[in-house]
Amino acid sequence: MERYDLIYQLYDEYDTKTLREYQAFVDVFPAVDSRVALEHWQGVNDDLEQRKDEIRSAFAAGETFAEVASRADRDQAFTALDLEAKYGRAVNVLVLDVDETLRSAGGTDNEIPRDTLHVLTEFHEAGVPIVICTGQTLENVKGFAIQGLGSEIVHSGDLSIVYEAGTGVFTPGHGAQTKQLLYEDLDEEIRNVFDDVRSRVLPDASEELRRGCHLQGNEFNVTMKPNYETGSTNAREIIDTALVYLIDLLADAVGTALDIPGSESDGDGNGSKELSDETVTDWTRAFYAAQDPEIRAVLESEGAYPDLDADTVPDALTDVLERIDVAYYEADAAEIGSLELNKVVGVERALDVLGVDEPFSLVMGDSKSDLRVMQWVDENDAGIAAAPEHASQDTLEHVLETDELVFDRGKSVDVLRTVYALNRLARLE
Repeated sequence: MERYDLIYQLYDEYDTKTLREYQAFVDVFPAVDSRVALEHWQGVNDDLEQRKDEIRSAFAAGETFAEVASRADRDQAFTALDLEAKYGRAVNVLVLDVDETLRSAGGTDNEIPRDTLHVLTEFHEAGVPIVICTGQTLENVKGFAIQGLGSEIVHSGDLSIVYEAGTGVFTPGHGAQTKQLLYEDLDEEIRNVFDDVRSRVLPDASEELRRGCHLQGNEFNVTMKPNYETGSTNAREIIDTALVYLIDLLADAVGTALDIPGSESDGDGNGSKELSDETVTDWTRAFYAAQDPEIRAVLESEGAYPDLDADTVPDALTDVLERIDVAYYEADAAEIGSLELNKVVGVERALDVLGVDEPFSLVMGDSKSDLRVMQWVDENDAGIAAAPEHASQDTLEHVLETDELVFDRGKSVDVLRTVYALNRLARLE
């Protein structure tokens, strides 16, 4: 009988809904010092095993089917079958964004749900390494990782943290390779630009920006965050203002740190240096507006969009700006980072340290920085991608064009269960 027919039989003839409810209760039952509660847990566990035994005895691959049915619903199981038929491989590493992916301010009270944490623990116990891939600082990520997954997993040698969107990689338990500061490999001239921007970003800001924003405590990237609730109108307005300010500050820093041939300044700052009859600031605005339609929209709304053809940005300036990323996250953050350091670079280094030579990864994320990792695994036949329904438009389009692994806000566990089923099914001959 075809495997699809067997899965149909499994979900048609057995009460898999109750099976999953029992499994969920057993998995996430809180640690309580109560004899009555423990007796209840034992009773549910016994009933769960009895139901699994019925499935085990009914199918040649009964153990696999019992585990799949106890964790994945019908749709997830058939999606897993489709993925197994398409790729013929199990996922051997998880690459996971955190904010608005594993946890959501609007869906999980900004906490990673217990059922999600439990499934991640099961992947770890099955020998699947985990790469946490985030724009957050290392200290923030370490804190919630230890609190959520436990110190044993974090320090097991099978977990790596790519932080600040790829500027550093932290893999406990690997000696000299434990912490790698990737930004130290950048050219001195680029590091000087970032040092200049970082040293001036708050002192040179307007009073409005100093009151409305704070600087995220990054080791390298320069990230302005709102002092308002993420997603609110006030947050959107202040981040739009911060984006224009960061672009202009970057233009000034480039003019200061780099010897741009043929440039002239009117004395009002190095952003006012002229190249081909236009200021470095206007050329820089035009360059990044052409890179990202969201940035262009903000520049237009702020009255800061220059009427310049981005294709005519002088080569001397383009050569520098092509190495520097300006990122805009609506009502959340404005950021300057290095295009030579991104989540892809960080993930590659993490996989190298973890010893994952032939990755087939599950990449989960919501932003443009996550999209780069998704595109990298797609181009290299190195995995699959999933995103929440509220992800950026480009990220959603990529996921829908590949395997359509889109999940509801705060429900990353649904995709994790699908991949759990995929890995179980991929073991079958």
